[in-house]
Amino acid sequence: MSDETSTTRPPVIPLRNAPGERAAWDRPRWFVYVWAIAELVFVTNPWQISSSLRVCVLRAFGAEIGAGVIFRPRTRVKFPWKLHVGNDCWIGEGVWFHNQDHVTVGHDAVVSQDTFVTTGSHAHRRNMALITRPVSIGAGAWITSRCIILGGADIGRNALITPNAVVSGRVEENTVFGPPKSVVLGKRFD
Repeated sequence: MSDETSTTRPPVIPLRNAPGERAAWDRPRWFVYVWAIAELVFVTNPWQISSSLRVCVLRAFGAEIGAGVIFRPRTRVKFPWKLHVGNDCWIGEGVWFHNQDHVTVGHDAVVSQDTFVTTGSHAHRRNMALITRPVSIGAGAWITSRCIILGGADIGRNALITPNAVVSGRVEENTVFGPPKSVVLGKRFD
């Protein structure tokens, strides 16, 4: 089977030509590399039990984090200088802010364990260039465990996102949003 483009198959976009490498950094290369080390030692480290130390390190690298915020272990933050967290928030264990654009979390919000917040995607129909869109999580919102919040998501005040939900657009305030409840599909064995 050949990888060559034919008239019956669409062309493969060569990834080596995709624009956007380092486009979202907004900081010198050395600074991003130093952040990567600090994140590994002080933020992502599962043995690091001090939330206040995590918050201090994130602030030192430009994160805007309010008073009374709890950051649990195994948290990841791509670019802390693009993270804005209001007062009295709780960021659960294993949350990953893959924030190539700005992520704003309003006061008294919860982002529960193993949730993935990403602001980046790619121009998949053109040249795979990086595309970023900010994410906004309103005050008092609760993003429950293992959700995926995509670039452009705007989650309203006091909204609740149920486990395993994928959010890509606007969720109105005071709304419960998520996938349908699990249902019986049939018997495992006849």
